[in-house]
Amino acid sequence: MTEITTGNGEKSKKIKKHTGQAALVVYDFIIYLVACLILLVLYRNTSAEGTLGISDIIIHVALAGVPVFLARAVGGIYKQIWRYGGIQGYIRLLVTDACAFAVYIVLELFLPIPQHITVARGFSIYCANLLGALAIRMIYRYAYKCGNSRTPYGRFLLFLLSVFSLSKESAAHEVRGGLSNVMILGAGDEGIALAEEMISDPESNYVPKLFADISRDKIGRQIHGIKIYDASSVTDVMLREYEISEIIFALPGLDEETARKLYKKYRDWGFKVRTYEYNVLKDSGSERGRLRNVSLDDLLFRKPRSILDEKTAAYYKGKRVLVTGGGGSIGAELCRILAKMGPKMIVIVDIYENGAYDVKQELRIIYGDSIDVRIEIVSVTNYEGLLKIFQKYRPEVVLNAAAHKHVPLMENNCVEAAYNNVFGTLNTVKCAVETGAERFIMISTDKAVNPTNVMGATKRLCEMIVAAYAAEEGNTVNFSSTRFGNVLGSAGSVVPLFKKQIAYGGPVTVTDKRIIRYFMSISEAASLVLIAGAMAASGELFVLDMGEPVKIIELAETMIRVAGLRPYVDIDITEIGLRPGEKLYEELLLKTEHLDKTQNELIFIERDTPQTLKEVEKKLEILKKAIDTGKDDAVRDALKEIVPGFRSPEDVNGSVSQ
Repeated sequence: MTEITTGNGEKSKKIKKHTGQAALVVYDFIIYLVACLILLVLYRNTSAEGTLGISDIIIHVALAGVPVFLARAVGGIYKQIWRYGGIQGYIRLLVTDACAFAVYIVLELFLPIPQHITVARGFSIYCANLLGALAIRMIYRYAYKCGNSRTPYGRFLLFLLSVFSLSKESAAHEVRGGLSNVMILGAGDEGIALAEEMISDPESNYVPKLFADISRDKIGRQIHGIKIYDASSVTDVMLREYEISEIIFALPGLDEETARKLYKKYRDWGFKVRTYEYNVLKDSGSERGRLRNVSLDDLLFRKPRSILDEKTAAYYKGKRVLVTGGGGSIGAELCRILAKMGPKMIVIVDIYENGAYDVKQELRIIYGDSIDVRIEIVSVTNYEGLLKIFQKYRPEVVLNAAAHKHVPLMENNCVEAAYNNVFGTLNTVKCAVETGAERFIMISTDKAVNPTNVMGATKRLCEMIVAAYAAEEGNTVNFSSTRFGNVLGSAGSVVPLFKKQIAYGGPVTVTDKRIIRYFMSISEAASLVLIAGAMAASGELFVLDMGEPVKIIELAETMIRVAGLRPYVDIDITEIGLRPGEKLYEELLLKTEHLDKTQNELIFIERDTPQTLKEVEKKLEILKKAIDTGKDDAVRDALKEIVPGFRSPEDVNGSVSQ
């Protein structure tokens, strides 16, 4: 028969494949002969059976061997690529040999054999043969996986691979230059998985040289020949002796304070620090992780806490959701998370068309036509235009993220801040009521608590509007507000500014070294907003747990270290003074009558006695008259009159300094 191939390359692959299978059969046959030699020739048990002659030995070798190799052939044992073999392959080998042994017992009992042997002796032959077959496969797989000079056993395994290799593919494991030695912080599942990936991947540029851990039970032991050290006893000198170039965090259970200290120590010593995320591709069926640089979220030095439950996802599933400000940082993240929940439609309303367009394109790339995303370009200050959109889509859920939020800019543009934030929110509220929305969620800020700036005062007034409509008799819309602090990496925040300043060589500017702020990642903030919105009964002001406040000066220092530079040496940090409307600290809670816990430990409810809608409307009339003058000072004075707790930053900062 003539074999037809598409070319010499394909024919060569087929020849190599069959050569490898034949070689494995030969290895197995040699192992089988050795087992028979030991148990049929060298071992003699004359008390239970007669002495075996040469012909008897040959008969039993054939009688036991034929079922073994036939069963392995039928079971596809020789089609398995054993360098990638796992526990399933070994189990299959065990099962096929067990079936072969059962056949052998039947043959032994019913065939007219001159000299029989005991079942125990036959069982011993099969066990010895199986043990040898498993051993050679395990040695080959481990040699192929770890056959390089990156471990203490590397050179020996290279020799084993050259002996047992069934093909010439081991050339991929030749020692390459330009590799980076790393220390892995964490000798748990994540750290071990990372080390195994580095060792087994011939294309990896990393060599694990040592582990460090905080667990006393692990210190002093070894994994893959790599010693585990106490993380607190690792020194700069030790790392340089090992020629370590990078340190990789693979210890997810590390507490915040320890992580912060270790990170700072390693960066001060001049080592690059990275993070390993194991099983991040679990949804796609991959068990591999990924190595990445320290991100903005990592600057919080705590585990991400934005965990969405099934109840929240079930609420938004099949809903028509409208997001004002959907092209902004928070609005866009809300859309991303919503898209995972299977809403019927997402309507992005924004005045900035580029941001809205980018979000839609991103969702289209990920979800294709499976999700309906609409874009409407209109300002929330345009009531008639906004109402047409609401009437067109009839949204069941409204997420109000549209707002001017930059504190210093709004201090110089008070008219625009009040008009957009306050009356834009009022328009959105009215449209939700007019079209019978099911739920309205307004996104507020910690700057609304005892505000010292126009932006914060406008947001506090928005909270009052939402609360008043919620308390209005006959209202059918579920109104709520959600308050949180600064968001890492959002547009206009301090983090992008610091990144640009570092990229340009500094200096990094902080307004005051005493400033502290609450920070949260964008995904955390958006997720908790959706959770709070789903659990709202109506009229609540939800306050998100932001964790511990962060000193801005420490944030600047950390970001400089993340960039591989040294604070005050490579990049200077200068103090430029407080900006207009800025205070030294931010608050999340008001001293109110009630502060209740919710079913989510990260979300609290601030219960304050809401003002009536008539009282709020009177305040809005005062503000509207001030806006009509076109004077910023008039708007600022009006806000001080109608917003409780609105004080000048000088008064607040002065009391803090004292």
